[in-house]
Amino acid sequence: MDIYSEECLEVFLENQMQLFDQAVVENLEEAEAFLEDCFAVVLGSPKEILEYFEESGVDVTEMTEDEVLEASEVFVLPSGEFLVVL
Repeated sequence: MDIYSEECLEVFLENQMQLFDQAVVENLEEAEAFLEDCFAVVLGSPKEILEYFEESGVDVTEMTEDEVLEASEVFVLPSGEFLVVL
């Protein structure tokens, strides 16, 4: 578990159904491999998420900082950071 903290992996493992119709990972090792394959990122604020979405080609023209936190691709971490899986 090098790239993503255990916190990130646990949150994704427990909440993956917010993004997918069925489970895509079954344990922390699979979660880490999946997040690495997706180039998931950890960001510090809703503003950073909006900027990342925009840079990634997501239309965020009318999206507020509160709305971005409701996106299925955004996982709120207990530390106050955000895991984004595009």
